[in-house]
Amino acid sequence: MLIRHGQTPANVEGSLDTFLPGPGLTDLGARQASALVDALAEREVQAVFASEATRAQLTAEPLAAARGLPVEVLPGVYEVQAGALERRTDETSITAYITTLRLWREGDLDASTPGGEDGHQMLKRVDAAVDAICDRGLDAAVLVSHGALIRTWSGLRCAGTGQLAAESLDNTGIVTLEGDQTSGWRLVSWNNAPAGGLEDDLPETAQADPTGAG
Repeated sequence: MLIRHGQTPANVEGSLDTFLPGPGLTDLGARQASALVDALAEREVQAVFASEATRAQLTAEPLAAARGLPVEVLPGVYEVQAGALERRTDETSITAYITTLRLWREGDLDASTPGGEDGHQMLKRVDAAVDAICDRGLDAAVLVSHGALIRTWSGLRCAGTGQLAAESLDNTGIVTLEGDQTSGWRLVSWNNAPAGGLEDDLPETAQADPTGAG
């Protein structure tokens, strides 16, 4: 399962916040993280992984604690880097970031934001991290990562996610995949809504989260 982290202050202000370690969670983000415990109560979880970002690790902690597992920090699954657009909130910068993600999904992996990574670099680091999880031989694992990264990597590596990957993935939205790096990945479910149905608690100005990143 790939899970986007809970809400952050950067999500509320609609800024491109991709550098590590990044911000923590808002009060709502912490509640979203806690809601994952009940949301996944009927699902098998043998390991809980999180990116190097503070927000991902804080989101993973309640679920890991409930299952008696550690949060295993996994390099390589941090958010798609915004480069020179970091912390920008203007429409031009956000459009440039989103356009780069779209170009990757359409096959132009050479595209990048100014000072940011290209699609080849993103796939290389994420594939290496996913390989490390697969090498563990687990039947069911959770990886708490980031909106743009989950959508873009899934869209490129998993059949049936193309249209969904172009949509937003709300904080603590859950994407469930089956398969492996050798045989390929299959989409089981794409749950865009926050765990626990807490999206109604978002202030109106934060509902859109126009970057879809962070």
